[in-house]
Amino acid sequence: MAIAERSRPTGSLWNNPTARSIAWQVLTILAVVGIAGYFVHNSIVNLQRQSIATGFSFLDREAGFDIGESLIPFGPTNSYARAFLVGVLNTCEVAVLGIMFSTILGTLLGIARLSPNWLLSRLALIYVEIIRNIPLLLQLLLIYSVLNVAAPPPRSAWALLPGVFLSNRGLVIPFPSSEGSNFAIFLGLLVGIAAAIGIGLWGRRRQAVTGRHLPIFWVAIALVLGVPFLTWLASGASVQVSVPVLQGFNFTGGASLSPELTALLSGLVFYTSSYICEIVRGGILAVSHGQTEAAAALGLKRSQILRLIILPQALRIIIPPLTSQYLNLTKNSTLAVAIGFPDLVFVANTQMNQTGQAIEGMVIVMGTYLAISVTISIAMNIYNARIALKRR
Repeated sequence: MAIAERSRPTGSLWNNPTARSIAWQVLTILAVVGIAGYFVHNSIVNLQRQSIATGFSFLDREAGFDIGESLIPFGPTNSYARAFLVGVLNTCEVAVLGIMFSTILGTLLGIARLSPNWLLSRLALIYVEIIRNIPLLLQLLLIYSVLNVAAPPPRSAWALLPGVFLSNRGLVIPFPSSEGSNFAIFLGLLVGIAAAIGIGLWGRRRQAVTGRHLPIFWVAIALVLGVPFLTWLASGASVQVSVPVLQGFNFTGGASLSPELTALLSGLVFYTSSYICEIVRGGILAVSHGQTEAAAALGLKRSQILRLIILPQALRIIIPPLTSQYLNLTKNSTLAVAIGFPDLVFVANTQMNQTGQAIEGMVIVMGTYLAISVTISIAMNIYNARIALKRR
């Protein structure tokens, strides 16, 4: 009883650590809100004194300018709100494609750095050291200049692969057309991926309970490839692919990437993959070699050791710094304005020049990038929590 009475808070409320910490936090929040409110009020008064319009009502007005590259239809008669939507979609396109390709290239480079082949490992090292030590902006300007000056016209375009051409008009690639059978095959692919994920989760739970390992990898491959193949057979075994064809002074058909988008994606992928390479290499090296020796002693194959022993442990080390690189890539995409790609910053700059409402434009840009960054962080943290080591 004496110990219980001694642990109770005594005296005034200010002597209670919990109440005191809450009070300080409330006072800090009030101070921050007060300072922010002062600056906002001061800015509004000064803008009104100079007869500068404020507010977001301009979003409903006609934009009066065109955007050369957009994922949705846009014209000068559309509103500023739609123009910002085009900028957001273009930014998300660059971020998604950049994250995907830089992850693939960075992982391959990281494995190459650990290759016993001396030439391969040294070439990967030279790539990393050169790309990491040249500012990204200079790389973007260099790639864009090469595409505009050194790349040939469409009539003499470089054939990188069958149906893939690079010229001073950008990159053109074959692309499935929007026919009914293609849409059904795409749905089949989504169903196969969903089924593969479900089978993988079920297999892990079953292995945790029974200790029996199922060939989930091959089952997943069969589902991802088999379901679209069966859909293809059911739809008449026909796929419509639009292949680029040279007509006149340019290519028609297929999918086209402008020189600006090609340069931006290339620069972001090359630059970010050089950092992801070192992250992957460090994560793999952090796994104790004794783990590999123990797995080999149990009779596991090299592919099983890499997939079941090394990569699951390395991912726990790789994911946190990899998240930072994804965020850096997304924020580095703002350099697109230097080569004329119409991303969100490009649209905001045009809006500010026309309306003079710079604060509102910057608020939209900052809020959008904050939302994208928070979304990436949440998704990666959820994945990191799923693969974290569970203690019993």
